[in-house]
Amino acid sequence: MARNYQLIYDKLLNYYGPQNWWPADTPFEMMIGSILVQNTGWRNVEKALEKVRPFLSPKRMEKLTTEELAQLIRSSGFFNIKSKRIKAFLEWYKSYNYDIDAVKKTDKHQLRNELLSINGIGRETADVMLLYAFDKPVFVVDAYARRIFYRLGFDMPKSYDTFRKQVEEVVPQDLGLFNEFHAVLVEHAKVHCKSVPICEGCPLFDVCDRRLDSND
Repeated sequence: MARNYQLIYDKLLNYYGPQNWWPADTPFEMMIGSILVQNTGWRNVEKALEKVRPFLSPKRMEKLTTEELAQLIRSSGFFNIKSKRIKAFLEWYKSYNYDIDAVKKTDKHQLRNELLSINGIGRETADVMLLYAFDKPVFVVDAYARRIFYRLGFDMPKSYDTFRKQVEEVVPQDLGLFNEFHAVLVEHAKVHCKSVPICEGCPLFDVCDRRLDSND
């Protein structure tokens, strides 16, 4: 039986409603948040963002030393590493004169390659930036997506990009769709498809194989 990614999206969106992601006041805050959230929970990121908020513009943040920035984002964990990653990201962003509209005009594939060349920016971080800051339709592959689709009965490729392209090839290239798809998958993983799933009332129960073994 062919698996239908569109069906999954429709069911989740109908159940949870639009999530209006990413949770940030500005695209720059979104991008900094996407680095801070690496290997930690969002509550820790929120604490770090509050500390660093007076400096949440590229020109203000670039004036901070790496050490000063690290102390401000301490609650996000791995703060020394993340501080260096943010500085590397700022160096790249400065090549566009911190002009987000100029970045948006760049071809999606070229832009993705540029982001991946920045120290500490991996595929998932690059893709959330592409999607939520630079308005490029892309499917974000994260641990939640893998957990949910595995349990549903999908046999996803181990390769990040192969899985990403597999989804992108069969759903409309619509920015709003990809924006909400990632968001409702995250919400579903938090509400129903947890490490120990809550299957009662699950909007995907009727299409789920309920595989609960090696991927959990």
